[in-house]
Amino acid sequence: MPHPVLPLGADGVVHLRAGGTSLVLDTAGSDLPRVLHWGVDLGVLTDESLTALRRSSEPQVVSSAMDQVVRLGLLPEQSAGWLGTPGIAGHRRGRDFSPAFVVRSATLDPTPSPGAHRLTVTAVDSVAGLGLEVLVDLTAAGLVRTRAAVTNTSETADYTVDSVMLALPIPTRAQEILDFTGRHLRERAPQRHAFTFGTHLRENRRGRTGADATLLLLAGTRGFAFESGEVWGLHVAWSGNHRTLAERLPSGDGFLGGGELLLPGEGTLAPGSTYTTPWIYGSWGRGLDEMAARFHGYLRARAQHPATPRPVVLNTWEAVYFNQDLESLSALADAAAEVGVERFVLDDGWFRHRRDDRSGLGDWYVDEGVWPEGLDPLIEHVRAAGMEFGLWVEPEMINVDSDLARKHPDWILSTGSRLPPEARSQQVLDLGNPAAFAHILERLDALLTENAISYLKWDHNRDLVDAGSTSHGRAGVHDQTLAVYALIDQLKVRHPGLEIESCSSGGARVDLAILERTDRVWASDCIDALERQEIQRWTELLLPPELIGAHVGSPVAHSTGRAHTLSFRAGTALFGHLGVEWDLRTADAAERAELAQWIALYKAKRDLLHTGLVVHVDHQDPALLVHGVVARDGSEALYSIVAVATSALYPPGHVRLVGLDADADYLLAPIAPGTSIPNLGGHAPPPWWTDGVVLPGRVLAQVGVQAPNLLPDSLVILAATRL
Repeated sequence: MPHPVLPLGADGVVHLRAGGTSLVLDTAGSDLPRVLHWGVDLGVLTDESLTALRRSSEPQVVSSAMDQVVRLGLLPEQSAGWLGTPGIAGHRRGRDFSPAFVVRSATLDPTPSPGAHRLTVTAVDSVAGLGLEVLVDLTAAGLVRTRAAVTNTSETADYTVDSVMLALPIPTRAQEILDFTGRHLRERAPQRHAFTFGTHLRENRRGRTGADATLLLLAGTRGFAFESGEVWGLHVAWSGNHRTLAERLPSGDGFLGGGELLLPGEGTLAPGSTYTTPWIYGSWGRGLDEMAARFHGYLRARAQHPATPRPVVLNTWEAVYFNQDLESLSALADAAAEVGVERFVLDDGWFRHRRDDRSGLGDWYVDEGVWPEGLDPLIEHVRAAGMEFGLWVEPEMINVDSDLARKHPDWILSTGSRLPPEARSQQVLDLGNPAAFAHILERLDALLTENAISYLKWDHNRDLVDAGSTSHGRAGVHDQTLAVYALIDQLKVRHPGLEIESCSSGGARVDLAILERTDRVWASDCIDALERQEIQRWTELLLPPELIGAHVGSPVAHSTGRAHTLSFRAGTALFGHLGVEWDLRTADAAERAELAQWIALYKAKRDLLHTGLVVHVDHQDPALLVHGVVARDGSEALYSIVAVATSALYPPGHVRLVGLDADADYLLAPIAPGTSIPNLGGHAPPPWWTDGVVLPGRVLAQVGVQAPNLLPDSLVILAATRL
């Protein structure tokens, strides 16, 4: 039964409200809609007020400009006088390069998601032979998301789409930009600068989201931070090539925009064909935490969001690397079970010819030399110890030194005239080729059917370079991305309950499109706790903690050589989806006992950690990070005070603890095992430390408490309980 069409409001002005956000759109006339307001909830507005808002938003016509007002639409059009980046770039053999769409319908429909709204706009350019549909959603959590579909309505000629970009306007008071870069082992590093005139463009041509992907492109008022300022953020939900941009013209018009980055030929539309953009997500907030909370709320409301407690994971990679055998891994599993691990994941090295990273990818059969009886003996041992069993795979990749490559060299993603340069001694398997897709689907399906495997760590260890499709000879990143989605989707249908982790050289594929079909991300191959404090801090701008894999590593980090206490390593991993990546056979009894305590704390508090409101304190001292998770009902909270350097203050002074019910009293006290204050001077802790302190939430947020003096690379955990 079709949904009822809702009225569009006063003279075509639509006011959508949800999750503390207002989105006001002008749909009057035949032009594509424009946004009059995106930000703070404006409350109930009368038709007269909406009409007045539109009228008061119209700028005057000034000298040396168009004779009529140029409006920034959701899809900016040069044909309407917009001289910034156009929403659509394309042509029909050089013609029809500047579409002029005429709106045919604009309907407001309730979506299946409670509390959400959807505006559907259809438009045509009959001269250029193009049709357009634009969807604008306001989700119950207050996220704006948009998507466009361009159709070639010509009956005879192809149309080439070079790019489609959707834009969300940003007010002139947004004076700064924050985005992210990164590399392997150091993902999501922030970079900040003024929002100047011109275009700040980030293009990703890696064929995957990328370790240097911006994650979110943010614009905000000067000095915006986690607790303060006004901030708008945009995310492109696409796991292939993409682009994001922030642009401001001398007219004052500014926007955040983005879309897929199409390689030559990927946007060629035959008559009757349609190109659909990725979803573009926008979030507004007073401070970064509120902006992030809208993403968290949206993700947690999805039907497919993990509904069971996130099990403690042990991954074998840094424990054994490629040195696999039943005896060693059984002993590791026993040690894992002893400390409370609930899921045991066998990493790279289990399949044919895979004794190092130079061979075997594509040969997805259990290696008979290492596992003469298959994986059953290990799986049975793991399950008998009370743990689930998971397996590492890298289905999108192929080694030239593999049986599959020798049999099907034509299945390697390439231009056809040469092989791309290798990375990690591997190439990319062309999943856009139906035969290659069918083969990999059959192999993964067989592994899951023949073995009691409930979890896949799905890796992707190289960029797509010179990525031509062997099935049609043209650029193949777009098709490859869609094929990966289809592969995961089909496996999930065939194996209900299967969970999949998105890993890509660590954290190089973190986006909302891959997370529509996976259950967590591996944030980074670096599990040095000091590095992870920053990596997890910024990843949380998009993802809630339960979707971020965070492991307790070895005493000396394999990726940096730094040595850290178990308290620092485990206390860092606590605020994510906790796991262990450490050869526990080498841990002594005291270390295992302490790790078991941390795991017990995680299990006791994971409901709070994975449903609560994530908060970060804008602390004045860069040597201290203060963050936490507060229960949605304000009943309790966990906070971490983290020393990442030596402080100029001695003792360090007050730390505020935010997010609590302002009018309620709370008992604040350190919680074991995160109570140890590693202090070389032997000084007594602050007077409140031993027995805790009772204070109202307002006082804890505005005044705070004296922090203990901490050595660099150490932390303490505090629990707040409402009385």
